[in-house]
Amino acid sequence: RSFARSVLGFLGFIFWGTAVALMLGGVSVILMFKNYRYLFQEPYLSLPGWLALVTALALLPTGVLAASISVKCSRNQQGTFMYLLLLLLCLEMSSAALARSYCVRTAAQLESAISYLVHQHNWTCSQDPGNSAVDVIQRKLHCCGVHNYTDWLKASSLCHPTCVPESCCKENHSLCTGDLGHVEQLSEEGCLKKLKDQLCFSMLYIFWSCTVLSILELLAAVSNGILMRRQPLRELHIL
Repeated sequence: RSFARSVLGFLGFIFWGTAVALMLGGVSVILMFKNYRYLFQEPYLSLPGWLALVTALALLPTGVLAASISVKCSRNQQGTFMYLLLLLLCLEMSSAALARSYCVRTAAQLESAISYLVHQHNWTCSQDPGNSAVDVIQRKLHCCGVHNYTDWLKASSLCHPTCVPESCCKENHSLCTGDLGHVEQLSEEGCLKKLKDQLCFSMLYIFWSCTVLSILELLAAVSNGILMRRQPLRELHIL
């Protein structure tokens, strides 16, 4: 029983720290889909992020109860703690499953979405709109084209284009105009890989956070169960 109390007290502090980490992951996913909403047609893709936020908020009172039970057992607190753990497990399993599924699903949609933006982009060597969706992506991620800058050559209506959009230029080349005669001034990586990496990192962050957290909560449930086992059944009416 003393060991179970110590475990619950320790897990109470872990839950608070995990709540902050999970909240950051949830906000990251929500902002990512908001910033690149023109690439994704489904509005529900940010659902894992919202579920992670709800989970993080529910973790705060759960951590308080865990710490409180480790000091002084209360029948009502122990029962409420069990209910919160059950709710959290449902939220985390849903969030983890959706994050894993959406990582694979959205990664498959990205190539066609970015390719469409590149081919629909209206530009010439003498103008750089700078505010179109593809320009924003290239400036923000420091990338060029779908796979590399040659994608712009295929998408151009010119027979022999001599430049690419200025948003392909590296930041440390302020005089860069997208001239193909100075390829070293252009971003080497394509936008597809960078977007896939960013997307899957955020989704897998939520997936593994929820998985590890579920294991810790099962441990907390076992510890709480040990403390409740010797109590008379009539005192556990809260359950």
